[in-house]
Amino acid sequence: MPQHPSPHGTYVPLITPFTAEDRIAEDALEGLAHAVLDAGATGLVALGTTAEAATLDTAEKAAVVDVCARVCRERGAPLVIGTGTNDTRTTREALAELARWPEATAALVPVPYFTRPAPSGVLAHFAHLSDTSPLPLIIYHIPYRTGQALDAATLRALARLPKVTAVKLAQGGIDAETIDLLADLPPDFTVLAGDDLFLSPLLALGAAGGILATAHLATHRFAELTTAWRAGDLPRARELGPALARLSSALFREPNPTVLKGVLHAQGRIPTPDVRLPLLPAGRDSVDEALKRLADLGT
Repeated sequence: MPQHPSPHGTYVPLITPFTAEDRIAEDALEGLAHAVLDAGATGLVALGTTAEAATLDTAEKAAVVDVCARVCRERGAPLVIGTGTNDTRTTREALAELARWPEATAALVPVPYFTRPAPSGVLAHFAHLSDTSPLPLIIYHIPYRTGQALDAATLRALARLPKVTAVKLAQGGIDAETIDLLADLPPDFTVLAGDDLFLSPLLALGAAGGILATAHLATHRFAELTTAWRAGDLPRARELGPALARLSSALFREPNPTVLKGVLHAQGRIPTPDVRLPLLPAGRDSVDEALKRLADLGT
């Protein structure tokens, strides 16, 4: 049995806001964390892809997690921390360090990228981590970044490992393997949508929620969509789903989180729209389109 209930609902993978001096804007980060929880988010994700975690040094990563942990402690909200590499040993060590944050309820760990082990190697990787991790594991399955697609049978085998509690599924669409997986989930294991654009159809198929960059915006609408599918309110779910997908499509018109940061800056919620190289700030047209889609939602 997992140490914590299998995750469900809307998790927001927080951006890392920067000051004009390229420091972490911790006050803005704390404000975003409180705002999305106020608006109905279930929990927070620190150091996800949306946080530009690959560009943060060790001290900056700790500062980000400190802020998120403090907010989650104050609010009684779950905290997921992104960590892990394509090497089992260093991932094990990184997971061990997460024990310093007792507020953490799970670690988000990618399928090994670039190395592209066989499915049996992926299973051995996570079996080793499951034996040693201080936290439950959410597998981050994103083949278009890792170069490694896993079929439903492999994902079910991973789901049966003692500490594996969920998968963030970001396959760039809904294929036969996705449908196969959701049709027969192991006990105490959930699927979280990881591609914002496909949240609503995944919820319809039985996903328990999502880890959604777009939910920095219109957070209450994402929470409402999840509730609508769970409650069987099909008219509301079918109304909200396409509208939120259009917003997600606009936000991912350029590499994430560039457009999102542009919108948050336009709203006055972060001090700059800055991202770190190799990303470049989003163009004005992309930000304006996302703002228009947000206004269409009436938020």
